[in-house]
Amino acid sequence: MTTGTDPKPGGAGAGPAGSSATPDGPDPEPAGSDAEPGGADPKSDGADPKTGEGGPVADEGRAGGGKGGAAPGPAATEVQPTGTTAEKAGAAAAAHGQAGTPGRTGTRRTWKDTFRRSRTGQDGADKGRGDGPAGDAEKKPAAEADPWTSFAPAPEPEPGRTGRAVRATGRFLVHEWTLAVLASLALAVGMTWPTLRYPLYTLPQDYWDPSLQAWQMAWSGHALLTNPGQLFQSNTFFPEPWSFAFSDMLLGYAPAGLLGTGPDAAVLRYNIMFVLAHAMATFGAYVLARQLGAGRIGSAVAGVSYTYAPWLLAQAGHLHIVSNGGIPLALAMLARGHGWSLRHGYRPEARRVGWAYAGWVVAAWQLSLGFGIGLVFAYVLALTLLVSAAVWFWRRRRVRRPFGRRLFVADLVGGLLFAAVGALLAVPYFKVAELHPNAERTLGDIGVYSPPASGFFTAPAESWIWGGLHEGARAALPWHPEMTLLPGFVLYALAAGGLFFSVWRLRHRLLMLAGVIVTMVLAMGTRFFDGTFTYAPLFEHLPGFNGLRTPGRMMLWTTLLLGLLAAGAVSAFARRVREISADRVPSRPSPWLRAVALLPLLLVLVEGLNDTPHPVVPEQPVAMRTVEGPLLVLPSGQNQDQPVMLWSTTRFQQVVNGGSGFTPKQLDDVRRVSAAFPDQTSVDYLRTLGVRNVVVLRDQIVGTPWEVTVDSPVEQLGITRQQVGNAVVFRL
Repeated sequence: MTTGTDPKPGGAGAGPAGSSATPDGPDPEPAGSDAEPGGADPKSDGADPKTGEGGPVADEGRAGGGKGGAAPGPAATEVQPTGTTAEKAGAAAAAHGQAGTPGRTGTRRTWKDTFRRSRTGQDGADKGRGDGPAGDAEKKPAAEADPWTSFAPAPEPEPGRTGRAVRATGRFLVHEWTLAVLASLALAVGMTWPTLRYPLYTLPQDYWDPSLQAWQMAWSGHALLTNPGQLFQSNTFFPEPWSFAFSDMLLGYAPAGLLGTGPDAAVLRYNIMFVLAHAMATFGAYVLARQLGAGRIGSAVAGVSYTYAPWLLAQAGHLHIVSNGGIPLALAMLARGHGWSLRHGYRPEARRVGWAYAGWVVAAWQLSLGFGIGLVFAYVLALTLLVSAAVWFWRRRRVRRPFGRRLFVADLVGGLLFAAVGALLAVPYFKVAELHPNAERTLGDIGVYSPPASGFFTAPAESWIWGGLHEGARAALPWHPEMTLLPGFVLYALAAGGLFFSVWRLRHRLLMLAGVIVTMVLAMGTRFFDGTFTYAPLFEHLPGFNGLRTPGRMMLWTTLLLGLLAAGAVSAFARRVREISADRVPSRPSPWLRAVALLPLLLVLVEGLNDTPHPVVPEQPVAMRTVEGPLLVLPSGQNQDQPVMLWSTTRFQQVVNGGSGFTPKQLDDVRRVSAAFPDQTSVDYLRTLGVRNVVVLRDQIVGTPWEVTVDSPVEQLGITRQQVGNAVVFRL
């Protein structure tokens, strides 16, 4: 079968499309194909992939035989590979009865062919190249291209390293979690204002407990830098051992204590951590609500109500209570790691082992801030794990529910880490309880701080909107700083609405309601039927529960559950707004609907506005920067000693003074004996303890016995006296 061109010069033999095409040629194609006029199809232009022959060299035989039957070029006699487009076109023409014209192909050049050849430069190459193999070698294979691509926009250039970094940064900045963090920080600065107005000189609420906690952060950082083994043997309450464990230690803030020295740095550090604690609480509650399935606005309501509930304004002087953001954040991370939410239940495909590890680490860190709220968190976490495990195994009997070895290992390792942190931190507290039996609480002590039911509807004096209005109600409370437990009237209303209209399932709403009731009953301590069947069993049988003084702090869990109920209601309302707006053109909520959806959040924020005082911290006496320890600062008392602890952060010399949740018997003896200082009895007693110097602050002894005795003769006592700034230093 003939597969090449006819070698005869002149006439139809010059090209495969002439009348000499035989039926034995290649399969015919329609005459209107995209075959190039007088040349091969661009798709097959080039060497045959099977034989390595043909291509532009064979195609050039038309250069000599295309006009008037002239002799073909040198390459015209070569065998052309089977199946070129020109042959197909010639066979198609013969099949349709078309007569070949000498010197012309059997097809016409179409506008597509002309357009394509003009774009690829093939026409110019055909005209400019010479005959024969030398000219053929310069021809490049032409790739077929869609003519319409010339009208398309130019492709976007591939970004470089800088461009990719900028894009990644932009995506990070507009991510929901980034925006949530930034919003939480901005909100914390505004809602705690004026904490950061004069952060070097003022402290929120008062300068007593905040001074103590500012010293705690400073001491933990100092001990880690100098002698970590003596962390619990602090420089205060000399010569008592384990003195750092006389109250919640805020050990989790020790890294912040590594920065700066002296009282000014300690006050600044406290104010910064105070604001950051509010931001973390807002972010943690927001993330928990989002993980459970609430919408953005509903989750924002949960975050704001959890952080800025009116009752928490009374705790502004207790950083270990305000620092509660690790609780919801750890729960959110653990839920995400286990692929669980309220809306969707357990989803094995959504498990993330890394988040489970992170949740356990955050939980352990939260516990390290103190057992005041950390102990209840530990019991709640243990109860949650037990109930979750029981439910999981029960449902697995009906449907196999994969858990995974990696997630099991994460829970095992994380649970051991959490337990180890709790056990290590509990050791010094057990030592303190052993050395100081008077530090142990009794049910009678709990009764002093147990609020009545009216406390749940009474706001503290620090509330901007309710403080003045509830002054009479606070006066009826025995100890109002720990008994004004109003979480917010707006929150009550939203949570009540969430019982009937919510994105949560009914059983979940009922469980949250049960949790609210249980935690409120426990918050009443011994006020609820003397706590016989509620608080008393926990106090007597759960380890560590007898160390908790104020049951009202259980309101933290009440507030969180109320916030989740409110988040369900607000999320359902926002979803309804979107459904209504779907029929509008354009399909987005109107400004009025947007305002209504944001109204619950704004109301919760307004109810959380504070009127917290920010007193100026007493200035550090010059003597505290120069006098060596061990020393005693007079006058001494619970409120007077806490600023002394702060002043000691310059040198961390040993001081007898100290303030905590209880008063050691020895410190009580020192205060009683030194009331007549300087006299022989007090001097001998202080020497026995190892005290070398006594500092008497002149500006604080007005109206006390020291106002007279501070200038009495001391030569007969064998001590010396020196005026240092506004203080008198007695060297024993």
